[in-house]
This record gives sequence, C-alpha cells and structure tokens, in this order.
Amino acid sequence: MTVMSGTGGLSEQEFRQGRTDWMEIRTGDLAAVLETAGPRLLGLLPTDLGDPTLVAAVTVARVAADEARAQSVAETVHWLERLIPGGPLHDLEGAVRQLRSRLAASGEPALWSWNAEGWEELLLWWWRREQPGTGDQAADLAGWRARWSAEIPRDSEIDRPESMPRRHGRRLLTPAEFFADEPEPLRLLAQAVLDAPGTVAAVQDAVLLREEHLQGAGHLVWLAEQQACVEQLEAWRRREQAAGSEATRAFLVELSEAVKRYMSLVLQPVIGALSACERALLADSKHGARRSAADYLDAFLDAQEQPGEDAWRDERLGADVEQQAREHHDRGETTWHGMLGTVPVWYRVVASREERAAALAYSGKPSASVVRVRTGTATQSLLTDLFGFGGPEDEQEEWYPEPGIEIAYDPDRAFDLCALLAVAQLGNARLEFLVRRADGTFQRLRSVRARVRRDDTAAWRLWALKVLSELVPDPEDLADLIAREDDGGRDESDADARARADDRTSSGSGMSGAGLRPARDGLPEALLGKVRSLLRKAENAGATEEEARVYLAKATELMAKYGIEQAMLDNLTEPERPADRIVDLYPPYVKEGRRLLARIGYEMRCRSVYPGGKANRHRVHLFGFEADIQATEVLFASLRLQMLEGADRADRLHRPEGEDARAYKRSWMLGFIREVTARIGAAQQAARAAAEQRTEAEGEGRDGRSVALVLADRTTVVEARLAAQYPKLNKTRPTKFKGTGYWQGVADGRDADIGGPAFDEEGQAPQLAL
Repeated sequence: MTVMSGTGGLSEQEFRQGRTDWMEIRTGDLAAVLETAGPRLLGLLPTDLGDPTLVAAVTVARVAADEARAQSVAETVHWLERLIPGGPLHDLEGAVRQLRSRLAASGEPALWSWNAEGWEELLLWWWRREQPGTGDQAADLAGWRARWSAEIPRDSEIDRPESMPRRHGRRLLTPAEFFADEPEPLRLLAQAVLDAPGTVAAVQDAVLLREEHLQGAGHLVWLAEQQACVEQLEAWRRREQAAGSEATRAFLVELSEAVKRYMSLVLQPVIGALSACERALLADSKHGARRSAADYLDAFLDAQEQPGEDAWRDERLGADVEQQAREHHDRGETTWHGMLGTVPVWYRVVASREERAAALAYSGKPSASVVRVRTGTATQSLLTDLFGFGGPEDEQEEWYPEPGIEIAYDPDRAFDLCALLAVAQLGNARLEFLVRRADGTFQRLRSVRARVRRDDTAAWRLWALKVLSELVPDPEDLADLIAREDDGGRDESDADARARADDRTSSGSGMSGAGLRPARDGLPEALLGKVRSLLRKAENAGATEEEARVYLAKATELMAKYGIEQAMLDNLTEPERPADRIVDLYPPYVKEGRRLLARIGYEMRCRSVYPGGKANRHRVHLFGFEADIQATEVLFASLRLQMLEGADRADRLHRPEGEDARAYKRSWMLGFIREVTARIGAAQQAARAAAEQRTEAEGEGRDGRSVALVLADRTTVVEARLAAQYPKLNKTRPTKFKGTGYWQGVADGRDADIGGPAFDEEGQAPQLAL
C-alpha cells in the first residue's frame, strides 16, 4: 500500500482491505515456514478445517506460542492429537521437536517467542472468520475450541477496528480532515502547519523508518503516518508556545486540545481495537528503547546456535543440558542460565528436600521477594534466598517459599545482556529444576514458566539496553562480540575445576537422589510423576472447577492406594522403620499453613508437633513412614498454593464491605482447610475399604491380619516414635477467628478441590505443641 500524505486520508473500506491483504500475505509466509521447518507435520494436517495455507499458519504459530509459554512437547502433542484425525498413530512428538528446533533458525520474526502468542491469537481469529457457522455461535465456538485446544477470539472490536470512531460520532479521518470541522482560525493554522514542506518531509521520513518494521501492514503504516502528523503538530506548537506572547500561548493551547481530541476520538479507538499482535507491531516500530530492543534481539538470535531436536525431549534432558549440569556441578555451582530456542532458561540443581518441596509448590507467578534484578551499576542477579530471609522483619512477613535462581548477568558480556533483554521482552522465562541421581547423571524434576512483573521488565530492558549500547553500539556487530566471548570463556584451568569439585564432594552433596529412591524409602518416581502431573493440571488456571476436582481426587487416590499397599507389603516382609522430618514454613499466614500441613499429615497417617521456642515458631515436625511423609509434602505444596490464591480471590469477590481483609482471609482459610482435608480423609477411607474388599475376596492375608489392623499398628509405631522424642506435649489452644469467610472457605474447598464426604472437626486428632 502506498503511503499517503497527511492530507490524503483513507476510507474505512480501504483500511479494511489493506488489513485483509496484509493478513493473506503474512499467512502465506508463515505457512511456508511449516513447509520447510516441519514438513512431517505439514503432511498430517487435516483437510476439513478450511484453507490449508491458513491451517498451516495457525499450526506453526500455535507451536511457537507453546514454546513461548514454556510448554512441554507433550502438551503440544496433546492438542495436535485432537486436531489431527488419527494423530496418535503418527510420530507427532518427533515432528514437534523437529519444528521447534528450526523455528528461530527460520528467520521469521512472527514466530520468535516474544511475538508468538500475539500471532497465535491473530491467526486463530482470522481462521475463525473463514469458518461456516451453524447458526449456534456458542456451539460453533465450543467445537472449534475443542479442536484447537485453544480459546478462539470472538467477533468484537478486533473484527472491525476501523469502525470504532463511530462511537464518538466520528469516522476514520486524517488530522487535516478532522481539523476541517474546527473553527476557521484553528483550521487554517493546522492546515498550514501540515502542508508546510518541513512537516511533510518529517512525516515521510518518520514513516519510512517505521515501515520496514511493520512487516508490510498497510493499515498500520497509515496509522503510523497519522501519528507522525500529530507529533509534528505538537512539536510545532511547543516551539511556538515557548517564545510566543500570552495571547499566542492561549491560542496554541486550543490547538493542543484539538490534537488531543483527534487522538482520543479517532486514532486511539482504532489502535485499541486492533489485536495485541498489531498493537505490538505498531508500538515496536517507534524509535527508542523498544525498537532498539528488537534490533538487538534479532541480531542475538542470528548469532546464537540453535539447539537440535534432542533438546526438546520431555522424558530426559538434552545431551547439551546434561553436559552443562555436569560441568557446573563439578565446579560447585548449582545455577546457570542460557537459551532454549528463543526462550530464556534458568537452570537450578535442587540439593535439598526443602528446595524440592518449594520447587513443586512454585506457581511461576511474579514474586518481588524471590525473582529480582538489580539495575544500575550493580551486577544483574536473580536473588534466590530460597528458604532464607533477605530483608527487614516487616518485609519477611509477606514472603513465602517460591524458588528463585541466583545468576550473575555480567554487564561486560553481550550474551548475558541479551538473555536478560529477552526475559524482559518476553515477560517470562523457563525455569528448569534438575536433580542429580545416585549414579551422577541428572534428570528434570520440574519445568515451569516463571513470569516476571511488568515494572521489573521495564527496568531490566532499560538497563540492558543502556549497557548494550555502550558495549556494542551497532547491533550488526553483536554476533562477532558473542563469538569472541565464546572463544575466551574457558580460561579456568582443569586443576581449579577439579579442586572445587573435590571441595564440594568432601563437604557432602546432601541430595544424591533424595526423593528418587526405591519404594521403601518413599514414593516411586513413576507414581510421583503421575501425581505431580495431576496436581499441576489441577492448579492450572485454565482448568474448570470440575476438572480440578477430578485431578486432585485422582492424585489423592493414587497416593492413598499406594500407602496402603506398601503397608501391607511391609507387613509381610521386613517392617519399615518410621521417619521424621522438620518442615519450615514462611509468611504469609504461617499459622494457617502449619494447620493445613498438620491436618493433611494426619489424614496421611502422619503425626505432627509444633516445636516450642521462638526459633521454631515457623516449623512443623512430621512423624510417619517415608512414603506417607512424602505424600503429605506433595499435597501440601499444591494445596497451600491453592489456599493462598483462593483466599485472595474470595477476598475480592465475597468479603463484606468494611470487614478487615486479613480477618476474612484467615476465616476463609480455616473453612478451606476443614473441607479439603476432609476430602483427603474420604479418599483414604475409600482406599482402605477397597483394600479390605480385595483382602476378603482373596481370603485373609497370609499372616491373618486385616488392613485396618496393619494400618493401626503402623500408626501406633509412629506415635511411639513421636512420644520418644517429645515425652511432654501440650495441646494447642483452639483456633479463634472473627472473620465471616469460614463457610465460603468450606464451599470453595468443596467446589475446587478433592471430592468426598466431609466430617466434623471433632473427628480430628488434636494438634500437639511443646
């Protein structure tokens, strides 16, 4: 589309046609990527979804967006199996790995992580426009949503952004056309400024500089031109107002108000109605920090070597990450950072049970206390203090364990600065928790998307760009600088590396496969994997209440069944010895957290003590068999997160006006704890009843002991272990609360979590304290 002058204008029909032409061209570009980067997947796409080019474009954008969201290959395969008839019969996992490994190398900016989700939304909307409807819009959307496993944008402002000014009695106009309706002195002045040769030249230069970055979008080029006209009007007004008389200044104020009216009544409604992708293109095409960030990141992706298909395997670590983990471990390091395709990745080798529990509980949401980057002259770092305290007492009170990773972002290394800039541009990074096996190899404990607060991303972007512009003023030189860094980054001698490795070995690792031992020392890894997967699905914000309830019920059922089966097995072989573990909890709402942990433990056949003394006020001492303690930890990690989020949600939706927020949340949590632990107890009772039925059907056990008797004996052993360590115990004082959220907490615990019959609090064992 030809760029028009400030007086030309563009009708709504031309704007819409320009948008349509651009979408068709870009769809073809994206489909071509799938033809070369993912030919295996292209050949499997169904023919019943309309235009094959558009289907291919949407598919490749969805895969790229999954990478940006740090989704596993398995998650991508799941929706592809629903999209492709007979999908499970094909090697979709291999096709996805192949495609992901080639996305960044394709050179298509629409598929880079910081653009991918916007393009996914835009292309799904465009695909939906082409689909024939049945007349039942809700049914149509539900069917499309199920097929793509994604939310399909509805018809709204995004469908006809050019018509939005009509709400204000206006139409899509240029500034010159808008000012034609203003009083004559103002109209003549605006026309004279816009027609001045200097203004016309400045507008043309501004548009030409931005046009390259708008990816051929004629309608966005037109908007950029009108923005340039407005900027020139305001620039002229500021110059004249600074030196003019009082009467001149008053008149120019009227010009400024008219310019603001044009922006608010014409341009802003159109820009606001564009898709998120189009708005980002328009904003990033401007000169300044955002435009410079895109320049550096483009050059950064061109400079770095893209990982192969092996890096996207879900069942095991890629060979390169395995090697990195071994090298860092040998140097006594537990954290490092890098890039996986176009997504920044933070790696951490988990070295304690506490870290493992926190890793499983981590929601990935922004936390100012844990994930923080210092800007300015200090070295960039992500502060961890995983279970420690890093500030004054009043700041500690609102901290609770979300694992961070301490990584030095060196202001003298272009790679580090670009990686930080990628985190800021994307707004999230992939957080990989690794554990070291007893044989020295490493495996993935959990992979999660760690999101960053917006104010942090803004600060990081400015800091990284400032240092980058000093280090390498021209982005074109970035690749050479990164290559030199790679060549000079191995100055450390092998002797130094071995010495640090020996120091670490002599001090003891403390992990060595903890939590991944055979069944007699805890839950089997296969079972843990299933349980964690179910709990993550239950925690997913996109899951319905019914889905979350089913996932949590199934996770509890699996652990209950295993605990009883293990108890019966131990009864026939060498008896397992009980264990104990001290669990530290952190604000907010430590008392409620302790209560939740103790009540979960009770239902899982554990017993708990609140040790006395100031140093132990945030601790719970759990006693039980290893598998039961581990099951308690896993459930607590998930349910505590849900409790904190649910209390915040209930506070927003249900708290009576004028009631203290903290009191309401505490009462809500107590109701939630009562109901959710009752459901855990119901799952245990159901598992016990099923085991009894199996025993009766098969005849009495070989030693003649029932399930109930075996479990009772184990409980007696646990209580004896507790009594031996704490011979003098006091009962805890009854919990008092004054908020009105208790019964809402009960209702939310019933709706959102584990199903099953409830029982009253009198049926619970008292909590114990020194």
